[in-house]
Amino acid sequence: MNILVTGANGQLGNEMRLLAASRHSGPGPEMEFLFTDVTEASEESATMLRKLAGGAPVDTSTRRLDITDLDAVRTLVRERRIDAIVNCAAFTNVDAAEERAELAELLNAKAPENLALAMRENGGLLIHVSTDYVFGGDPYNTPCREDQTGTPTGVYGLTKLHGEQAIQRTGCRYVILRTAWLYSEFGKNFVRTMLRLTAEKPRLSVVFDQVGTPTYAGDLASAILAILAGPVCGIYHYSNEGVCSWYDFTKRIAEMADQICPEAGRSACDIRPCHSDEFPSPVRRPAFSVLDKTKVKATYGLSVPYWTDSLRKCLSALL
Repeated sequence: MNILVTGANGQLGNEMRLLAASRHSGPGPEMEFLFTDVTEASEESATMLRKLAGGAPVDTSTRRLDITDLDAVRTLVRERRIDAIVNCAAFTNVDAAEERAELAELLNAKAPENLALAMRENGGLLIHVSTDYVFGGDPYNTPCREDQTGTPTGVYGLTKLHGEQAIQRTGCRYVILRTAWLYSEFGKNFVRTMLRLTAEKPRLSVVFDQVGTPTYAGDLASAILAILAGPVCGIYHYSNEGVCSWYDFTKRIAEMADQICPEAGRSACDIRPCHSDEFPSPVRRPAFSVLDKTKVKATYGLSVPYWTDSLRKCLSALL
């Protein structure tokens, strides 16, 4: 199976690189990966990839591909005989999307449609990563199911919902995988930011009135590999198990980091809960966006790690 990974230099794309490296000697169907993006991988990411690969040969190269260019996508799919695309690319800056709505629509809706069209024409599969931000407009207090109507509260969530709808309209074989609160050893994310801030600042205020589930990108990548091995088309939810607020998440990051690397003294930082309105933002974020994973676990037989277990794994690699 020839698999094209878009957005390969982001958090999830880099975790796909690691899994691809481990599969050279692992069980399961043969998979050949082609990693694409619009930029080259940073040296920091390449160094981390080699470290986490533990001596296994890991592909840090990147084939340039602009997924907003349908002809370019079609050409590459034909040339490399692509059987499946894993779309990890997106415009993910939630606040900036409010000011750059056209660009967000292009990257989050039109580009996935291009990928879907190419897969429909070649009889392939598209695995598209979406977001919990397609919800939020209704006052949920139970985990969100796949069949609930999307009620996004901002441009980011709306354009991601448009992307889902565009894929479905093409008639291609697809798996749409909604996730939430993604973090990893790579790039800019909440875990890496809180590691820095709790080491530098004596006091932090973190919102406690937004509740969801942190998701380790490495676990999501593993779920994608399981889906590739036997895809059943449809929309699914995937995050780690459990529930917390951003405040709880930060407290656990500091506590675990000190267990792994005590000299930084992150637990000495006075982390205090605060309301969302104390941090003015151009967009209202979902107050409760816990995802119901019953469907993905039943369909693929997945065992989903608890969020604190995965957090410890990531922190151990970073520290």
